[in-house]
Amino acid sequence: MRIDLHPTDTYGNFKIRPGLLLANGAHMVPGGINFTIYSSGAKSCELVFFKPHAKEPFATIPFPENYRIGNVYSMIVFDLDYENLEYGFKIDGEYNFQRGNVFNKNKILLDPYAKLISGRDVWGEEPDWDNEFQYRARVALEDYDWEGDTPLKTPHNEIIIYETHVRGFTKDESSGVKFKGTFAGLVEKIPYLKELGINAVELLPIFEFDEFEGARKDADGNYLMNYWGYSTVGFFAPKAGYAASGKYSMQNDELKNLVKELHKNGIRIILDVVFNHTAEGNEHGPYISFKGIDNKTYYILTPDGYYYNFSGCGNTLNCNNPIVRNLILTCLRYWVSTYHVDGFRFDLAAILGRDASGAPMANPPLLESLAYDPVLSDSILIAEAWDAGGLYQVGSFPNYGRWAEWNGKYRDDVRKFLKGESGKAECLAYRICGSEDIYNRYWRGDCASVNFITCHDGFTLYDLFAYNDKHNEANGWGGSDGGNDNHSWNCGWEGDINLPDEVKNLRHKMIKNAAAILFTSLGIPMILAGDEFGNTQFGNNNPYCQDNKISWLDWNNLAENQDLYQFFKKMIAFRKAHPVLMRMSQGIPYGYPMASVHGTNAWQFDYSPENRVIGVMFAGKNSEGADDFIYLGINAHWESHGVWLPALPQNMTWQVEINTDLGDSAVYDKPVAINPANQFIIGARSVIICTSTFQK
Repeated sequence: MRIDLHPTDTYGNFKIRPGLLLANGAHMVPGGINFTIYSSGAKSCELVFFKPHAKEPFATIPFPENYRIGNVYSMIVFDLDYENLEYGFKIDGEYNFQRGNVFNKNKILLDPYAKLISGRDVWGEEPDWDNEFQYRARVALEDYDWEGDTPLKTPHNEIIIYETHVRGFTKDESSGVKFKGTFAGLVEKIPYLKELGINAVELLPIFEFDEFEGARKDADGNYLMNYWGYSTVGFFAPKAGYAASGKYSMQNDELKNLVKELHKNGIRIILDVVFNHTAEGNEHGPYISFKGIDNKTYYILTPDGYYYNFSGCGNTLNCNNPIVRNLILTCLRYWVSTYHVDGFRFDLAAILGRDASGAPMANPPLLESLAYDPVLSDSILIAEAWDAGGLYQVGSFPNYGRWAEWNGKYRDDVRKFLKGESGKAECLAYRICGSEDIYNRYWRGDCASVNFITCHDGFTLYDLFAYNDKHNEANGWGGSDGGNDNHSWNCGWEGDINLPDEVKNLRHKMIKNAAAILFTSLGIPMILAGDEFGNTQFGNNNPYCQDNKISWLDWNNLAENQDLYQFFKKMIAFRKAHPVLMRMSQGIPYGYPMASVHGTNAWQFDYSPENRVIGVMFAGKNSEGADDFIYLGINAHWESHGVWLPALPQNMTWQVEINTDLGDSAVYDKPVAINPANQFIIGARSVIICTSTFQK
């Protein structure tokens, strides 16, 4: 046994010794537990122990002065029963608001590196509001059997992302799973995901958060909660309330089970992470962790001590401070190495490029570190390249050839064109062809653009074609919340009450149009869970607080809207069958460009504002090396139009595989050959997909 792991001192009944300063947080060592915490302004620090769920501590151990080196306190405590131990810290120091110091020795603080957090173990269970120390750190035992699993190395080009909320995905009774609204419940739905064909699941925030943050009751006495979870309490710990076993503090293993089962089925897991702010809010917010440990290190403060609010949530993390940068980098390495996570989507990522004064940086150290980190080298990094402070960096986000972006321009241009707006044809052509007007392939690679039409924030795909206006009255803000720039069209009928069949059919056609465009666009496609079977939020475009049927997926729609589901399934399979759509084609035949745009006449794109007809042809090789051509024809006009398809090499002919104008029969059982001597008529508000593959 190492000599530096023997006790050297005692405090009361506890055997202690100076700890391992380089190991932040709590770690088991032979015979004891090492506790390490950093604070640049602390005068003293105490370690506080609780029995599980006890309101009062059973012990408080001050860190002796010689247990501190620099600004780091570290101590090993021996012979602890780690399975029945909760802990926190008390830190004393100056209180000078203008200088950014708000130390309060009476507050018990959560370890910012806590790997397991208890105290709020069951979702929606109202806490003891008189208990100021609700989130307690526990020591995590890393003994999970991964059975040889590692993060997947699916090429980024092949990824098809399915964004979902852990609770909302299976909480509704219609989900049919045993453990509704949990990691375990999601495991039960893996066969569905595999059958659909997606190969990456992106989960809304799963780091520990407080669903009661900002909670209030609606007119019926039901809680409006922090349902989405974009307000982190602990960055290293999975949310206990998302685990069926959370009340037994087994959430870590339950999440690992989910990851392992996803990987067994060839599905990556991407986490939506929130490093732009925390749950501590502004100067009126609670003490949870960072504020009482080292306020001016962890947050961007004004010269007079107030919080800059580039997040729109009260505070902004000082991400490019070396201490905070190290915490974020360590955190992501931990999720990749310990949970085998395959990638991350960074909420309001533009904040990650701001300096200590809030100004955007040309070469942000954090973003550069993440891009070049060896542990994260296979991880997909996706930026939401804007923030609530007005910094919009779609196409200009500091990327180092590694970062992908949520392409908000793709979303808006597809919506506007399908709606029938004028002057959008050229924009849509760029988006379908990989947005190379935004993303230089030489610098950004093939996967810079994450293409999406809908996400958790905004209308579902069904609601995009069912509502002209948002209907957020249930959120309690008088309809003032949520965006107004939805670019939606209700197909002539607002909502679903007394819905005529012809309007329903048109909506289904519009949904299929959107899916056909999304899955034939160059870039990484992402769909919102439930869009594949017409899920609705009843016109609410900001259900961040709705833990109910507004947000939960209604799986009854899967049976009712089988035509939509089968179409999505077909389009995903179609994309996988044509490497050129993933920019993975080995060669381009006969000198054709990989992607070319066309009008009603081949090779003659119409740049006039009133043009609503686009043709895009892709040329490449299929998986067997044969010549492969794809033609995507889009007519967003309310009248039919004839198009001439581009001429093909000798002995090749076009055949139509998909035509959304045919309703439920949009996908042909057997492709139908097209006579090159005739125009092909694309119906009003319809999309066709034609193919030609050289057969020897």
